[in-house]
Amino acid sequence: MNRRTRPRILIPLAAAALGALTGAGAAAAAAPAAPPAATCSISGVLENGRVHLSGGGFTPGPAYVFGSAGFGGTVEIAQNGGFQIMDVPNAEYTVRQGGEVTECSGFKG
Repeated sequence: MNRRTRPRILIPLAAAALGALTGAGAAAAAAPAAPPAATCSISGVLENGRVHLSGGGFTPGPAYVFGSAGFGGTVEIAQNGGFQIMDVPNAEYTVRQGGEVTECSGFKG
């Protein structure tokens, strides 16, 4: 390849490669962040043996909480995605919202 032909071929190839890399990076930067995963935890064992239940990362609106001790009911998820239920039986809990089920951590039976 002569010296005049080399830049005519290499410069467009280098520019195309750089454009592909920049485009992929821009596409990744423009992609929306995934919503935080919903979490739920049991904490604060009270003197009466009952606990507090709280969660975050949910979609605002109604959700259904149910526990292994028979306690269950609808809870309203706040605009910030969180909820709190005070003074419930110490049990394993699950929160269902739409088709998603979240197991609550922290149970010590």
